Amino acid sequence: MQTPTGRTAVSLRAAFYLTLLLTLAFKFWFAQALPMTGDEAYFIYWGVYPDYGFWDHPPMVGWILALLLKVSHAEWVLRLPSILLPGLVALGMLQYLRPVDEDKAYVAALAFLLLPVNVWNVLITTDTPLVLFSFLSALCFAAALRRESQVLYAASGALLGMAFLSKYFAVLLALAYLGFVLFQPAGRRSWRGLATAFVSLLPFALLNAWWNYDHCWANLLFNLYTRNDNAGWMPQNPALYAVSILYMLCPVALYQVGRSRIALSRALVDPRTRFFMFAWVAPLAAFALLSLAKQIGLHWLLSFVPLFFISAALILSTAQLRRSVVYLGAFSAIHVAAIVSISMLPMETWKSSRLYDGIVFHVKTAELLQRLEPYAGKYEFAADGFSPAVTASYASGRYFFVFGTASSHGRHDDILTDFRKLAGKNILVLRKNPPNPEDYAPYFSRVDYRQFELHGATFYVVLGQEFDYPKYRELVLRPLRDRYYRIPFYLPLGHCYFCERYFPDEPVPTR
Repeated sequence: MQTPTGRTAVSLRAAFYLTLLLTLAFKFWFAQALPMTGDEAYFIYWGVYPDYGFWDHPPMVGWILALLLKVSHAEWVLRLPSILLPGLVALGMLQYLRPVDEDKAYVAALAFLLLPVNVWNVLITTDTPLVLFSFLSALCFAAALRRESQVLYAASGALLGMAFLSKYFAVLLALAYLGFVLFQPAGRRSWRGLATAFVSLLPFALLNAWWNYDHCWANLLFNLYTRNDNAGWMPQNPALYAVSILYMLCPVALYQVGRSRIALSRALVDPRTRFFMFAWVAPLAAFALLSLAKQIGLHWLLSFVPLFFISAALILSTAQLRRSVVYLGAFSAIHVAAIVSISMLPMETWKSSRLYDGIVFHVKTAELLQRLEPYAGKYEFAADGFSPAVTASYASGRYFFVFGTASSHGRHDDILTDFRKLAGKNILVLRKNPPNPEDYAPYFSRVDYRQFELHGATFYVVLGQEFDYPKYRELVLRPLRDRYYRIPFYLPLGHCYFCERYFPDEPVPTR
């Protein structure tokens, strides 16, 4: 006859695996039902043209998508890593925590599975591999601390290197490792292990540095300069960040961890608990400081969320963790009900919204592209922004380049498109809003404007005859060079594709 604890373990195990199956079923449906977003289509084209780096981020998600594209171009296939990620991380949490307390392991893993973002998020982005490799790196580092295993330290460093090649936020986890070792009691600081981890990380960092050296330092320019042009104090940003933390980390568990001072003090005697606390508190504290000058994206927190739930499992009781499961289950059910309800509404429900043209563009992309077929073969196809360009590219299988200045985000098209080769050609530019003739007339011998309606939304087509590359170079490309390709004076310059392509006889501008 089973003991009560044994029966509880069986019940919790059944609840965990049932939840895993139900959330996977929902995510597979949602991944196929949800149109591909502009950001996702942008990353997919990293997979179409794989490289050792891309304009705004390191290459890992592009490598993953390059492999998936060999299997299929279907939405659910390309989103497979994001569909499976929460389940894989939850299973990893489960295996790590079971030797500590089997009941708590299942409840903590269940709570993580039921976090709303893990239920609804099917988007394939740079955060997807970042979460996986950061989590595995932290597990290896924690195991290395207990065993003083240099092999595990090396594995942690290599996994952190793969996280670094996913997104630069991996640096915050590296700094958390350093901070944890630094604040260990004297005589227990694992400097040798930390050095082993960082040596294992180094080849990945050097690969990224080499690509940047040979490509205008594009990642550094974007992440340190371009994306921070609008940084400055905005009083709502810290409040928004606080709301983001409550949404991503579960307010019930946060409250209980903060309230359980005695349990927290006892748990922190264990180096493992101190490590996991440090691994998520330190990065989130850094974001809190940054929120004073910049809005913190919800997705910025993703790679530290699993470490919070492991900490909660090491500090709280099973009964306390169950309250988080009840809260998260109810909260996620609301999300699921809302998503299913919205999916059943006619698209025209949103006709009065200012976002309606974008909704039609993404939901009815195939119909929209059919309107352009009469111009195929006569014009080179483009769009006025990166998101519509890559969305149309993904849907059509024909690459749409970006005409005009566009935004600071997604400028990988600067690498892919050579405007010198378009000299004298006819160019079609697809737009969601009315064109300004001054943005087109100077660059063509003749410009015609067309518009058409699709499901109540109006779209615009600019038809430019005989593209004047020299004028475009001076009036568009030169300002782009001066804005986005000014290399910091303290960096050595290898090659800069943009400057060498369009301004080979001029020095590269510096800042």
